[in-house]
Amino acid sequence: MSLSVFDIFKIGIGPSSSHTMGPMQAAARFVNELRNDGVLEEVVQVSAELFGSLALTGKGHCTDTAVLLGLEGMLPAELDPDDGDKRVAAIRKNARINLAGSREIAFDEPMDLLFLVDQYLPEHANGMRFTVYDAHQSVLRQTSYFSTGGGFVVSENEINTVIGAQHEEKLPYPFRSGRSLLQQCRDHDMSIAELAFANELTFADADQINTSLMNLWSVMRSCVERGFRKEGLLPGVLKVKRRAPRMFNKLDNAEYTSPTLFMDWVTAWALAVNEENAAGGKIVTAPTNGAAGIIPAVMHYYMKFEPGAEEAGLKKFLLVAGCIGALYKMNASISGAEMGCQGEVGVACSMAAGGLVAALNGSNEQIENAAEIGMEHNLGLTCDPVAGLVQVPCIERNAMGAVKAINATRLALGGDGSHKVSLDQVIETMRQTGVDMSSVYKETARGGLAVNVTEC
Repeated sequence: MSLSVFDIFKIGIGPSSSHTMGPMQAAARFVNELRNDGVLEEVVQVSAELFGSLALTGKGHCTDTAVLLGLEGMLPAELDPDDGDKRVAAIRKNARINLAGSREIAFDEPMDLLFLVDQYLPEHANGMRFTVYDAHQSVLRQTSYFSTGGGFVVSENEINTVIGAQHEEKLPYPFRSGRSLLQQCRDHDMSIAELAFANELTFADADQINTSLMNLWSVMRSCVERGFRKEGLLPGVLKVKRRAPRMFNKLDNAEYTSPTLFMDWVTAWALAVNEENAAGGKIVTAPTNGAAGIIPAVMHYYMKFEPGAEEAGLKKFLLVAGCIGALYKMNASISGAEMGCQGEVGVACSMAAGGLVAALNGSNEQIENAAEIGMEHNLGLTCDPVAGLVQVPCIERNAMGAVKAINATRLALGGDGSHKVSLDQVIETMRQTGVDMSSVYKETARGGLAVNVTEC
């Protein structure tokens, strides 16, 4: 594997991995490099420019607040959302910002943080540029970064680097395609989960890997629990009402019965996560924030409804889902701004389907089949967030994707793993579809539901 499972699954905050977590990490990286290079003490002004999809839907995705926090040196995995809100309020009240937490300068947000909605950087749809000046208004440094989905960030000098290539020589069982993954498993008589674990041993010991996997599950569970507790309206102009608490209260009633009970629970789990994400809560990218509810919902389904479910199954689920996510990241994209929602919800559905088959002890071929089914029936899915918020249709779309992943699992387990369309073929089809898709359907809020739904 050329990417770690923990590259695919990251702990962070909502509402977006590409538009919130990515810009925060890029801004923090920029100021930390200034400090490490001894440049920071000369800085008297900083400017941030957002391009393409970051500019078009950045307000709804909290890109502005993410940049402010990043410039102060904060990172998504370490941030308490409540503390972040207080810090942003202080920056705006005082018109001052503390670069990398060590150099306070004046900051005029309307002039120093620009949403350039009619401009794109040619390298990627999610582009941003940071510039710092000295007392003579001379440019000290200027760097462009690109948020490529799932919280991944590259600089202008790294944009053409092959994702994950730096790891390949270190890994005992590298792969860059579904075909090579299956072949490695055959050659070494391993399951995909065993191969993934062996590759992870390159980066950490067995105890650390197991602890980290269970920590991901713990954060997912906590997110669901918060989503079930918190009521009221989500932030933003749409005034979307949280539905997960009401659904949970109904389902938690011992007298409630329904032939669609498992679907009702799956829906509730997915809604809980994505309502928390929309509110800027703590989540796990899986593989993105916009699709963060699918995998937790399917993992909860496994634990509640599958006989014999156990912690070992959860670990296999995450290891295998991480491998599948890595294939999409290496060979296509998990960015809604590049692929549309097929690159987010579609990929998460594919990952969840393969992961669930692994947890249920399906064969490697059945895992690959389930992952292929999960994507095949999400091809062409657009990203058209109303008002640029990760709410409509994003929240419900996760519930639909989770149920579809379970259906893909059942289809795959009902066969012997043989099928007509390979995972590699469907990944390449998704990539081509994303390239051909009009930009108005790729996280720009300029097409689809985003222009046909009145914001009220």
